[in-house]
Amino acid sequence: MGSRHRAIVLDANILIRLVLGQRVRQLVLDHADRVGFFTPDVAYADARTYLPGILLKRGVDPDSAMSVLDGFESIVRSVEADVYRRARRAALARIEMRDPADWPVVATALVLGCPIWTEDQDFFGTGVPTWTTDRVLLYLDTSDQS
Repeated sequence: MGSRHRAIVLDANILIRLVLGQRVRQLVLDHADRVGFFTPDVAYADARTYLPGILLKRGVDPDSAMSVLDGFESIVRSVEADVYRRARRAALARIEMRDPADWPVVATALVLGCPIWTEDQDFFGTGVPTWTTDRVLLYLDTSDQS
């Protein structure tokens, strides 16, 4: 019996945590061989917008830290807008009252048929399964079970 390949969509805050801390980075690296990690293209854009300011406040060189984010693009694959845009209406119906700017993350999860990895409570109760960093290992570790 072959292994079942799972997927999960990361929101921009998880991408930022991937750069800032070890836990998210290690979880992604440890499971990249059997879990597909995805994020909408706008999440990478958001991370690139907000990370330099966060890094400077922490006294960290933004250039070297941003190269960490760049290095993960082959593992956490960017999903282009023309792929997830077709689920825009359904995504907005689920998240519009909380944070309509987050619709691309919900749309990507709907199109790919997978959960969202987030710490943002706006995603909770949208009808799309969500995993937080403290629990996502439960999902990632079952990726090789049927």
